[in-house]
Amino acid sequence: MSNSPPAELADTERDARLSPGGTAVMSFSETDTGPPHAVPVSYGYDPTETAFYFGLGVDFNSAKAAVLPCEVTVVVHGRDEGEWWSVVAKGTLEETPQTEISTETLRGIQNTHIDFGDLFSPRKKEMRFAFYRLEPNELTTRTERSSSRE
Repeated sequence: MSNSPPAELADTERDARLSPGGTAVMSFSETDTGPPHAVPVSYGYDPTETAFYFGLGVDFNSAKAAVLPCEVTVVVHGRDEGEWWSVVAKGTLEETPQTEISTETLRGIQNTHIDFGDLFSPRKKEMRFAFYRLEPNELTTRTERSSSRE
């Protein structure tokens, strides 16, 4: 890690790192008190609309099921060429009913990965999956810039 201050990613850099999708951490509040609930999630990303797509397993006893749709914070981070980067997206998840799925939305959803490997275990049989879209109302980026790239 360099001693230089972090810089923002250009929109094209951000889109290249987020596309077509990957893994993120989603945080949301279950109540007005206590820490937020945070879970790893798979996401798809549509750079044309700057929108994230999630296929979330929502069983009826889960913390997510009780509060979705809701306001969330999504964090994606990684390393490229030895330098770290991060994207933080904040906004309200909107459920995407199948009847309202446009071609663009389908492209974003196709980039999500749901692990169906153990879907038929007794606990997973009670699980339902719902698709959500996040068009962030706040989107911040950071990256490390070495002196050789400045």
